[in-house]
Amino acid sequence: MHILVLNGPNLNMLGVREPEHYGTETLADLEAMISEEAARLGITVTFFQSNHEGALVDKIQEAYGTADGILINPAAYTHTSVALLDAVKAVQLPTVEVHISDPDSRDEFRKISYIRQACIATVKGKGFPGYLEGLRLLAEHIREK
Repeated sequence: MHILVLNGPNLNMLGVREPEHYGTETLADLEAMISEEAARLGITVTFFQSNHEGALVDKIQEAYGTADGILINPAAYTHTSVALLDAVKAVQLPTVEVHISDPDSRDEFRKISYIRQACIATVKGKGFPGYLEGLRLLAEHIREK
């Protein structure tokens, strides 16, 4: 099983950016944690982070025929990107949306998630361990199919 792990804008700044919401660990720390869990589950993972919407759309499209599922934190694009929603719908891969913080407990505009309607689950407000929960949910869903 192969999972594409996507992180959107500003997540390359983990450890520096708003530690009260995102903690002090880095994107490299997060990827190491996910890699360890993936190995335990017998899953291979590919990571990609971009601050550019089109680059994320391209990666989703490239996953068609090469990945079994997508774990995505669209970050700010959660609340703005119909393009990411359409890309996930187009490739028809099971996708889990994940957020380090709980967007629903923050600014009013953060309560909107365009991509959610194309996802099999959303994990939010659980910090880095939320990615592991999302990975397990995705693996279980794929194995049941």
